[in-house]
Amino acid sequence: MTTRQNERDVMNLITYLRLRYLKNVLKDDSGQDLLEYALLVALIALVCVGVITSAGSGVKTIFTNITTELTTAATP
Repeated sequence: MTTRQNERDVMNLITYLRLRYLKNVLKDDSGQDLLEYALLVALIALVCVGVITSAGSGVKTIFTNITTELTTAATP
């Protein structure tokens, strides 16, 4: 009889803890907002890297053309 009472007490304690603390943990969504901002920053950084890489190739082509024209103009 005491074993059943002990089991019931343990189950009541587990139920109490689950209702008291786990509910608060599941309702806490502040970490979710932080994750969304982190994903947004990562996406913006990825787009910036792509744009800078693309623009860098274009700038390199422009300077190569300028160098070629200056070399051609300087040759007598």
